[in-house]
Amino acid sequence: MLQLYAVPQFPEGVIFQQEGAPSHYDNIVREFLDTTSPQRSIGRGDVMAWPPRSPDIAPLDFYLWGYVKQYVYSERINDISRLKQRITDVIHSVTPDVLTRVWEELDYRLDVCRATNGAHIELR
Repeated sequence: MLQLYAVPQFPEGVIFQQEGAPSHYDNIVREFLDTTSPQRSIGRGDVMAWPPRSPDIAPLDFYLWGYVKQYVYSERINDISRLKQRITDVIHSVTPDVLTRVWEELDYRLDVCRATNGAHIELR
């Protein structure tokens, strides 16, 4: 996904942030990021460390996945095919307005991080 989809869309000089999940920290991922984004990544063991369990500013983690989960689990799901269909339906329903709200939430979180000088906080 990184190689074929994400990195080709990165603007010049982007700083890549990821959490420290074991699959994201695998040697092949680290080598790829070191090659494509040298000295421009935030995460476990990177040039710019990101402490585990810290408040995250990744918009997909804190807003969009919540939006998806709220829809998917708004009804009882008893089989995997129905689960897959619900996930597909909600992803296809994401509108520009939803994505705007993702970035508004990111702005809010960045403001809180600046106001608290990066201290650990609990967000709404």
